[in-house]
Amino acid sequence: MERAVTPFLAQLLSVAYNKTCAFLPEIMNKEKPSYSLRELILYALKLGAAGFGGPVALVGYMFRDLVEKRKWISEADYKEGMALAQVAPGPLASQLAIYLGYVDYKILGATLVGIAFVLPSFLMVVLLGWLYTRYGGSSWMQAVFYGVGACVIGNIAISSYRLALKTVGKNKLLWTIYIVVAVFTAVTESENIYLILAGGFLVWFIQNPPFRSKTMNALGLLAMPLVVNAPLTTHPHVLGDIFLYFAKAGSFVFGSGLAIIPFLYGGVVNEHHWLNNQQFLDAVAVAMITPGPVVITVGFIGYLIAGFPGACVAALGTFLPCYLFTIIPAPYFKKYGKKPAILSFVNGITAAAVGAITGAVIVLGRKSIIDIPTVLIAAVTAFILWKSKKVPEPVLILIAALIGLIIKLGGLA
Repeated sequence: MERAVTPFLAQLLSVAYNKTCAFLPEIMNKEKPSYSLRELILYALKLGAAGFGGPVALVGYMFRDLVEKRKWISEADYKEGMALAQVAPGPLASQLAIYLGYVDYKILGATLVGIAFVLPSFLMVVLLGWLYTRYGGSSWMQAVFYGVGACVIGNIAISSYRLALKTVGKNKLLWTIYIVVAVFTAVTESENIYLILAGGFLVWFIQNPPFRSKTMNALGLLAMPLVVNAPLTTHPHVLGDIFLYFAKAGSFVFGSGLAIIPFLYGGVVNEHHWLNNQQFLDAVAVAMITPGPVVITVGFIGYLIAGFPGACVAALGTFLPCYLFTIIPAPYFKKYGKKPAILSFVNGITAAAVGAITGAVIVLGRKSIIDIPTVLIAAVTAFILWKSKKVPEPVLILIAALIGLIIKLGGLA
């Protein structure tokens, strides 16, 4: 018995020794980061507190500051993070911030940097939620959101237009998916997650048939939202319902944080009746006037539903999938991320998600564009943003708020 065991142990030790020797050079050659985790956390806090302009601007700031100026992150790591943020479900800017925290400080860095990036804007929307619930019935606040709501429609319309040009391009198949989902969302006033998933599978099957693909297992990471998309069961406490619903919504945010708007509208307003149309539009407006990720509107919505606990649970439910879809595939992304099958699947889902945003613009527009002044505010906002990308969106929203005050309180409407 001993003679049989001894060669086996010797062989096992030999394999372990060889693996260790192969791994040691990689560890020894790994340079110590030129920055501390504390410095990266402070940067994320600063960006989350003062980063206006939406997801495209936020990821641009990260490249400028962390890659070009400070040289904390290599351009290769940044591009890899951007690719993962485009492929996996999650709001673009938040997911990139989490990935950059993961690069040199792994799960601890991803966790702390992600929290630091989201926390400032979360606290802002909670404060605005408190003010809204306290003074929402006041004539001055109704006048503010009268102008802001129309401005937001113009803003989202241009954003969805640019997203469509960027993500759909000249591909006829993607345009077909985009139009079908946009019309469905506009007519039914609700999102259909299965329809959006079908867009991804359709492009995958047509462009890279699965029987020719060797990446079936890799696509399992993208199919994980199907588990989250189980029907919402009755929960004895509203916080449980909030968490389950926002976790489902957060699992289907591809690219821009605006993609969550049609999902939230269908569930928050039509399905659960937690908010009315005006309250939901006001929540989107709050996300537009605060820095950080647009998805943080979920904190405001959660606060209106169930106070501060509701805000925390809604934010946790939304950002937890984003976090998991970053740290779980991160070690394997270099191997599978650029596979044609995965890229085709993501392109189809993205086109469908942008179509849902366009449909949501139509739905929300019907609720907020109610007279000539709101038509003019929305049209002027869209025209300015179409002509120039340099005009800060919060400035337009503040101007719209002042116009709303003048019209409503000045007796012009």
